[in-house]
Amino acid sequence: MSVHVEGACLCGSVKVSAELPDRSVEVCHCTRCRQWVGGPYISTQGVKGFTLEGEEHVRTYRSSDHAERGFCGSCGSALFFHFLPSGGRSFMAGLFPALDTSEDCAEEIFIDEKPGYYSLEGDRPRKTGAECLALLRKALDA
Repeated sequence: MSVHVEGACLCGSVKVSAELPDRSVEVCHCTRCRQWVGGPYISTQGVKGFTLEGEEHVRTYRSSDHAERGFCGSCGSALFFHFLPSGGRSFMAGLFPALDTSEDCAEEIFIDEKPGYYSLEGDRPRKTGAECLALLRKALDA
């Protein structure tokens, strides 16, 4: 059963409406994500469709050969990670108040880059950077 969520950036200039497969989130601990948002990137997974209102405020930064990151040009709120080869996006979970009660963290990625000053409790798949990059190469070859 899919879940419809709506949310906005900090200043409200960009509004996001998305269809998600469920209420779970994913956590990325890679250095780039932590530099971008100041901590782990906690995001939606498997976005089935989305709309952006206020798209003229969205700015993007090409952070690698396979990805760009979107943010609000007015308030600076991080909005999304865009995986260019597939067109898939994940959105910051904090944009969506409906996810505030979610208790399901589906997986953690780049666990080997996670600093020691925080940890997340619970059992879930935890993938290293090498495992994630192997999946990336497989997706790029497909």
